[in-house]
Amino acid sequence: MKVAHIIIFHEDAILIERLVRSMAHPDFDFYLHLDRKVDIVPFKKLSLLPNVFFIRKRKKVSWGGYSQVEAITNSLEQIFENGTPAYDFINLLSGQDYPIKTTAFIHSFLLNNLGRSFLMSETPPSAWWEHAVLRFTRYHFVEYGFRGRYRLADVFSKLLPRRKFPLPGKLYGGPDGAYWILSADAAKYAWTILKKRDRRWWFFKHTWGPDEFLINTILMNSPFAESIINENYHFIDRSQGSTRPKTLTSGDFNALQQSNKFFARKFDRKLDAEVLDRIDKELLFLPGTVNVSPENKQDNIKIQSF
Repeated sequence: MKVAHIIIFHEDAILIERLVRSMAHPDFDFYLHLDRKVDIVPFKKLSLLPNVFFIRKRKKVSWGGYSQVEAITNSLEQIFENGTPAYDFINLLSGQDYPIKTTAFIHSFLLNNLGRSFLMSETPPSAWWEHAVLRFTRYHFVEYGFRGRYRLADVFSKLLPRRKFPLPGKLYGGPDGAYWILSADAAKYAWTILKKRDRRWWFFKHTWGPDEFLINTILMNSPFAESIINENYHFIDRSQGSTRPKTLTSGDFNALQQSNKFFARKFDRKLDAEVLDRIDKELLFLPGTVNVSPENKQDNIKIQSF
C-alpha cells in the first residue's frame, strides 16, 4: 500500500524537513509544492530526503484564491502522469501541519480502509453556507495584483447578475473541507475535472476560498460519494472565530493527546517549538526530537542549489 502526501507550503524549510522526517516510511512519498513567489534555493536540500519530490509546475498561490486549487491540481498531475509507483491514497497537508499519530498507526489505518476517502463536508442550509455562498455568487479578484481590485469586484457583483454555480448537483464544503485523504481513484476523478481549462475554470478563478468546497462538491456528486467518510482526521481549532485557525502551542498539547485525529494544524516553530518536541516524544515515540540536517540548524543558513 502506497501513499502520496502532498505538502503545500511557502516558508520554513526546517519545519518541512521535520514534518517529512516525522512521517518517514517506505510506503510514504512526499510531493512538495513550494509557492512560486518564493526562491526555491533555500529549500533545495529537501529534495535529498528519502522519497521526496518537488512539484515542477509551481503556482504563485494567493490566500483565498483559486491558485490554491491549481497548486493541488498541478501536484496531482505530477503524481498521476508519472504513472509509477501506483498509489492507493493521496493525502493533502499544509506546511504547518504535523502528525499526532504514529506513522505505523496511520499506515495500518489506511491499509484497513483501502478504497475509502476521508473528506469533511456540510450542505446548505448551514451557518457556514449562509455566508460561504457569497464565495461564488459574487465576483472575487484575489488573484489579480492591480489596485482597486476589491472595489471593482464589488461593482461587478452589484451590476451583473448573481453568479450561478456551474457544476450540477448539491453543494458540499465546510470550514474544514480543504484538507483530506482521498483514495487514488477519487483523487484522479477530481483531477480530470479540475485540469480542464474551460468556462468553469474562468468561473472558479473569480471565487473566494474554493479549496474548501470545490473538490468536496465534485466528489460528493460523483460515483465515489458512497465511499467517502465525513471525516478528514485533521485537528483544527477554530475557537477564535477567525477565518484562519488558531496556531497551536504547548497549551494545546492535552487536547492533541486526547484527539482521535491523525494530523494537526497549524504550528509555528518560531512561536512554540516545544509543542512539536512533546509530540515527537509523547505521541510519536520518536527517539528524541526529529533531527534536521546540520545545514538547516540556523534559520538564515544559505543552502546551495543542487
